[in-house]
Amino acid sequence: MAQDLDTSSLVVDFVGGAVGHRFRSGEGRGQALAKAVGFSRGIVPEIVDATAGLGRDAFFLASLGARVTLIERSATMHDLLAEGLERARAEGGKYAETVALMTLIHGDSSALLPQLKPQVVLVDPMHPPRNNTALVKKEMRLIREIVGTDPDAAQLMQVALETARNRVVLKWPLRAEPMSVLPKPSHQILGKSTRYDVFVKARIAETTSSVQTA
Repeated sequence: MAQDLDTSSLVVDFVGGAVGHRFRSGEGRGQALAKAVGFSRGIVPEIVDATAGLGRDAFFLASLGARVTLIERSATMHDLLAEGLERARAEGGKYAETVALMTLIHGDSSALLPQLKPQVVLVDPMHPPRNNTALVKKEMRLIREIVGTDPDAAQLMQVALETARNRVVLKWPLRAEPMSVLPKPSHQILGKSTRYDVFVKARIAETTSSVQTA
């Protein structure tokens, strides 16, 4: 890990850049992530993002109407997320509506999940280092500098599987070996460079969109 990186340059931005473009383009439930967490006709899951990071997946899911709880144990990353959420809230309109569905918590997911009794848990740990991939990008190097390598990812997955009421989703590199301690997933959804290992425990009941009560 490089020690001379200036992590102060890292900003969580839900309004501009790629996240803002994705939001404005109206990418919806047909996306792999949305399918993985259980969106379908009449179903809007309630989700805990157990490894919030930059919050991009959580913001996307909230933009579809899901209530999302973001857990981040790094104090630095938590503060960056809080600032990003406040900027999006100040933008007003659909940005503010989306942020209203998001709850940010500073803490360790392994300790918090049993208390939250989540419906759906999304786990996106720092992925195994790969020499010729996105880890060479400055942003990913900065994130790794701040949050570390998530050596307890397998333990977190086990806690998630024990506590989630309906399903657990592991976001993992497309060609990476599965975690050896985990059971075989119910199914997988494959993207260009990412796959979602989905562990279904129970069907998610149909519900009205939570946007109505935001």
